[in-house]
Amino acid sequence: MSGHSKWATTKHQKAAKDAKRGKLFAKLIKNIEVAARTGGGDPDGNPTLWDAIQKAKKNSVPIDNIERARRRGSGAEAGGAEYQSITYEGYGPNGVAMLIECLTDNRNRAASEVRVAVTRNGGTMADPGSVSYMFSRKGQVVVPKGGDLSEDDLLLAVLDAGADEVVDAGEVFEVTSEATDLVAVRTAVQDAGIEYDSAEPVFVASVNVTLEADGARKVLKLIDAIEDLDDVQNVYTNADIPDEVLAELDAD
Repeated sequence: MSGHSKWATTKHQKAAKDAKRGKLFAKLIKNIEVAARTGGGDPDGNPTLWDAIQKAKKNSVPIDNIERARRRGSGAEAGGAEYQSITYEGYGPNGVAMLIECLTDNRNRAASEVRVAVTRNGGTMADPGSVSYMFSRKGQVVVPKGGDLSEDDLLLAVLDAGADEVVDAGEVFEVTSEATDLVAVRTAVQDAGIEYDSAEPVFVASVNVTLEADGARKVLKLIDAIEDLDDVQNVYTNADIPDEVLAELDAD
């Protein structure tokens, strides 16, 4: 999803609504459990787990829930599920490309539910590799705007750590880097005394599809349907929704 339009702001606002519905809590807990299982239960020695815990805290997930997930994942407490990471590929209305990241303990259920959500909402599934070549794995640190922090100040703080760019995404700044530089960039943000909302790997499209109002409505409806699935963690698209189109949708 493009960070160069107000769609980025829409994405963050939607995340806040998801949190209120409790959807986001379950996904954040699952991320912690998987990170602890794959990299160990010590956050100081497992940057992925550390970032997953910080994101959960930022989104007000109760500390007890976070700690139980960490212990389940590390094997210190019984009850952890064997989650598989699966990425599905597809197309939405207007030829918009999609990558759908899932964490699931039932591969068949995830595949079936994703397929139904996609096909019922104007999309089609695609063969592995037919969409993913349009996306690159990047690191992204999301920094809320506040105080006197400017885009230039933030860029100065992260440039030497490997950041590629800082994008003004409405209510937040998005700092993008190579995925391998994510921890260094996040650390640079911390060392500069700057608050941040999340630090995680993302997929960024190399070519975007600009949508008009009708296409944007259909794509957003499709994304909502996919993200409502319990096994889905993230949906990435190359949709670019211009400011004036988002303004029109907001007025509906």
